Amino acid sequence: MSNASTQFPRLRRTFASWAGGWNRIGEQTQFYGETIKGIGDAFLRYKGEVVRLIAQMSLGVGALAVIGGTIVIVGFLTLSAGALISVQAYSQLEEIGVEALAGFTSAFLNVRLVGPLVAGIGLAATIGAGATAQLGAMRISEEIDALEVMGIRSVAYLASTRVVAGVIIVIPLYCIAVLMAFIATRVGTTAVYGQSTGVYDHYFNTFLNPMDIIYSFLQAVSMAIVVMLVHTYYGFNASGGPAGVGEAVGRAVRTSLIAAVFVTLFVSLALYGQSGGLNLSG
Repeated sequence: MSNASTQFPRLRRTFASWAGGWNRIGEQTQFYGETIKGIGDAFLRYKGEVVRLIAQMSLGVGALAVIGGTIVIVGFLTLSAGALISVQAYSQLEEIGVEALAGFTSAFLNVRLVGPLVAGIGLAATIGAGATAQLGAMRISEEIDALEVMGIRSVAYLASTRVVAGVIIVIPLYCIAVLMAFIATRVGTTAVYGQSTGVYDHYFNTFLNPMDIIYSFLQAVSMAIVVMLVHTYYGFNASGGPAGVGEAVGRAVRTSLIAAVFVTLFVSLALYGQSGGLNLSG
């Protein structure tokens, strides 16, 4: 066996890489299970920490609450996305003579795609990255080890509380995202392009399905759970000093953004893959 490993070093490295990858998947799965299992402890034992994290994550502190809070950032992101929908939808529909359907594009795209996806991206880029940096700093300064020595369940206290806070925060975050997208598309279509507000509101209300809003909200909650689990894992297992914390944040953001897109894909396939629930006639 030793002779084979020395004769085929590339093969040995390939197998070692595959084995290391599967081990990391197993470690992540175990951590996610412990984090979800600790949600009960987060509600029962660490309610104060959950409340503190909600206040910190949603609005920030000091000047950050005015210019850089997560709600403000997501609001501006969806405002720009809704404005782009109004520009593209109206100009493209006008070319084929059905610009009256601009209200339909708002009711369809903002609810099913823009609102939940932008909320998930904003959550990953702000709250998720911050959680990874905080936990990574605690890991390299041995604060997590100190908590475990004191008998505190570190996973429940640090990871589960952040998952709970992220899910609670995404509720108003999603509402603001959808409302800002609706407002931006309506203002862009009626005020900039001059379409009648009555025509816009008629097609918007006709094609706005209340069940789509509920499904979209559940999609945003699913993304929040996945994003917070990913970011807490990378922060909790950071190593290598300050540079290692920065590397963990980068890996967590990349992984969570990919996971958010996959959640959007699979939820959309599950809900609208067989039948979109949309009838343009009859």
